[in-house]
Amino acid sequence: MVGTQWSVTGQDSRMHTDDRPLTTASMKWRSLEESAQIDDTRPLREILAERKALIAKYVPAETLSIHARVVGELRQSNISERALGVGRKAPSFELKDHNGRTVSSAGLLARGPLAICFFRGRWCPFCVGQLEAMNMVVGQLQEAGASLVAISPQTVQQSFLMADQHHLRFPLLSDGRNQVAREFGLVYRVPEDQQSIYRRAFINLPFANGDESWELPVPATCLISPDGSIRYASVNPDYSERPEPSEILAHLRGSQVKTHPAGHAEVG
Repeated sequence: MVGTQWSVTGQDSRMHTDDRPLTTASMKWRSLEESAQIDDTRPLREILAERKALIAKYVPAETLSIHARVVGELRQSNISERALGVGRKAPSFELKDHNGRTVSSAGLLARGPLAICFFRGRWCPFCVGQLEAMNMVVGQLQEAGASLVAISPQTVQQSFLMADQHHLRFPLLSDGRNQVAREFGLVYRVPEDQQSIYRRAFINLPFANGDESWELPVPATCLISPDGSIRYASVNPDYSERPEPSEILAHLRGSQVKTHPAGHAEVG
């Protein structure tokens, strides 16, 4: 099996940057192809809580405290409040998908509403969990007339490997140097001590993203109306929490669903 695998070890989730599988007897986040349960139909919050609990069990407390501190600092920075929210005009973009084809927001919005998931990368088990969950509702989104894309700073090559490994049925767009995420107000720089943790865990962001910035987007999910206005937005500095796919579907169908604890979301 070629592609990302995660190992809960004494450091953190691991990724070999040359796409060799990890040769370790410790626990791995299993891909859809490897897993005995192909479609995990549990609520996304349960899947992510399970992964968070496993990380808490196997990752040193000192490492966990650094991750928690970074999340706290992002909250204190009010990045969620400063990000583009409901009623604002979404920036237009043209990005390469995982097959190297150019995808434009204008082209997608000409066909109907657009759902966007901003995620950190294929090395993040919480990002994988969200995209696998969204993959299961692609048909429902299409029936409602909407398109779905996921945007990250990782290279086209990394996006291709992720789409192939997890059998994703929607475009993964490569946002070099976080240019689009920056326009949405989502970008932050990974602090030095957290960079050290990632390096020790073989999470090589300069390789995965193709630049030396060590910048990432705060995970965010938004729904954009055909006129380009944002009608729903969930932005959460805590990368272990994501909105339920059913919440995005409810907003798409016009239901008045209040925000879940993970983010800041409304219907306009």
